[in-house]
Amino acid sequence: MNIRKLIAPLIIISFIIIYFLLMIVGFINISAPLGLRIIIILIYLILIGISISVLISRIKELRSDEKDDLSKY
Repeated sequence: MNIRKLIAPLIIISFIIIYFLLMIVGFINISAPLGLRIIIILIYLILIGISISVLISRIKELRSDEKDDLSKY
């Protein structure tokens, strides 16, 4: 597995997760109805889960050493 190809996705996903966590903290502290805050927080938690899923998918792709589709042609 090429570690150099893994550095950029790790950094980007880390920044995305930090951003989503900061947004969650921000929505916890606003004075909106509780139901609205819960829905928005759940949306950000789902986005964090999707981001982690994409990172895991990228790691699996790098481990399998799949070539680009363009190289087949």
